[in-house]
Amino acid sequence: MLDPMEHPSASRSAAFFDLDKTIIARSSTLAFSRPFYAGGLINRRTVLRSAYAQFMYLLGGADHDQMERMREYLSAMCTGWDVQTVRAIVADTLHHIVEPMIYDEAVTLISEHHAAGRDVVIVSSSGAEVVEPIGAMLGADKVIATRMVVADGKYTGEISQYAYGPHKATAITELAAAEGYDLKGSYGYSDSITDEPMLAAVGHPFAVNPDKALRRLAVARDWPVLDFTKPVALEEGKRFHEVRRPAIAATLVGAALTAAGLLLYAARRRSKLNES
Repeated sequence: MLDPMEHPSASRSAAFFDLDKTIIARSSTLAFSRPFYAGGLINRRTVLRSAYAQFMYLLGGADHDQMERMREYLSAMCTGWDVQTVRAIVADTLHHIVEPMIYDEAVTLISEHHAAGRDVVIVSSSGAEVVEPIGAMLGADKVIATRMVVADGKYTGEISQYAYGPHKATAITELAAAEGYDLKGSYGYSDSITDEPMLAAVGHPFAVNPDKALRRLAVARDWPVLDFTKPVALEEGKRFHEVRRPAIAATLVGAALTAAGLLLYAARRRSKLNES
């Protein structure tokens, strides 16, 4: 395994991290269906469908066709959602849902890359409304995420930027040109074969908790394979104090790609209704 400190570079470099099953132990795309159900944005059938999708994703990941179907379904589902409502729900539930499933090993890597003077960039196909706050919690310098078109304060269902597959490689190449990153001196981390273009674009690619196809490719190309196994709430992590925490971005757009997961918010909502 390569050490982020072993390859200092005179030019500026970055570390590009996929999010789902790389930094966090589940799919951020599917993590918020219960809060959205409690907030009246989706129905119970959608919650159950999203929970099943989460289960299948954890079993074996999602291939290109599955991700495309998911994108189309969630894009149609969020059409007409009020942006301010989505922001409020995400802000109210983010720490309960996301913090307990962040890999301690990923937090360590982010700290090491920052210590080495590299920017940390999260690159995710999930919606910006989820990815940006997670990036802020982790001290990421920049975020590349899927973004939805907004008109009159509501999501139109159209996608203005889809950060998936080869589009990730295009996005990091454009960012590198704008920021002056040396991609040959940069690092990339992902769990999915669909991110092969992004990993191939950097000089130091790593397969993290890889699916079967990416594991085979990593072995064939002699890419290091990392296994992250310790999701831990950030405030409990022994290295959390080393991670910078900038303010959460004000604009949380792209609610198309959020659905599925925890019961906490819904349980609280039901409890309040019962008390009334």
